Amino acid sequence: MHSSCKAPLRCAALAVLAVAWVLTTGTASAATPQKAAVKAPSAQAQGEYAGQDTCLTCHAERDYKGTLHARTSDGRTPAATHGCESCHGPGKDHSEGGGDNSKIVNPNKLLPQRASEICTNCHIRGTHALWMGSQHDQRNVGCVTCHSVHNPKGEKQIKAATQLELCGTCHKNITNKQYRFNHMPVREGTLLCSSCHNPHGSANVKLLKVGTTVDEACTSCHAEKRGPYLWEHAPVVNACVTCHDPHGSNIDRLLVAKVPFLCQRCHVTSRHPPTVYDAFALKNSASANRLTGQGCVVCHVQIHGSNAPSGKYFHR
Repeated sequence: MHSSCKAPLRCAALAVLAVAWVLTTGTASAATPQKAAVKAPSAQAQGEYAGQDTCLTCHAERDYKGTLHARTSDGRTPAATHGCESCHGPGKDHSEGGGDNSKIVNPNKLLPQRASEICTNCHIRGTHALWMGSQHDQRNVGCVTCHSVHNPKGEKQIKAATQLELCGTCHKNITNKQYRFNHMPVREGTLLCSSCHNPHGSANVKLLKVGTTVDEACTSCHAEKRGPYLWEHAPVVNACVTCHDPHGSNIDRLLVAKVPFLCQRCHVTSRHPPTVYDAFALKNSASANRLTGQGCVVCHVQIHGSNAPSGKYFHR
């Protein structure tokens, strides 16, 4: 073959080799990080977990089947991850050590804040977002104080049959008011403690769910009392609880005192309307008939406030 024909062939061969070298080295360099990304865990890491079936061979009574934590359809639940060991930690050493409790985490034996840290690994959104630093958290009330994963007695895996019973373990002075004889929605099952309060934390007073004040919480349901009014009644502007006890009362409309004595806590100057009806006046005064089937709100109907031009005195 003529020498002039060999040069193009040699160049072509070199080009093919160069392309092959680039493709080979490029593929190898790309494969290296890919293999690192899908690298299987070590045998030691796999062996840390004993598996839920192993746990239940000894702790069958602690099975949480039927609870919200057992829903495998939700990828965030313990049943969908490591089962019992999602909360109690890897149990291989515990099982191989003959049940050595030092090798396992028991939230019921931890400080409340420490136990809550386990729960808030998952429960940190929605109504639980403000748990850290909340009133209950600051007072050493933790998740396991009110909730039980394995032996719940009520909804939301609480330790009591009802919210009222559960809250009453600490707030007896409040829950006892529910049994006063006047109409009480909580006692009657229409409302729950959590209808007004968020026990897991709130950005306002008294762990209220709505608004930043007591009034805003009340008017979230009682919107007709919200205002603003042209003529405002000072106690209403101050707070609904000036006149009402939302947790229970023996008096109509959950009032803290009977009319007219309720009104006379503020209106105490002289004569009508603020005359104080003491025992002497009730027996001897000709105006004592105001107390018979009547009261201040018989005339001052718009007692929460009025938008009428002539409503200075909150008349009808």
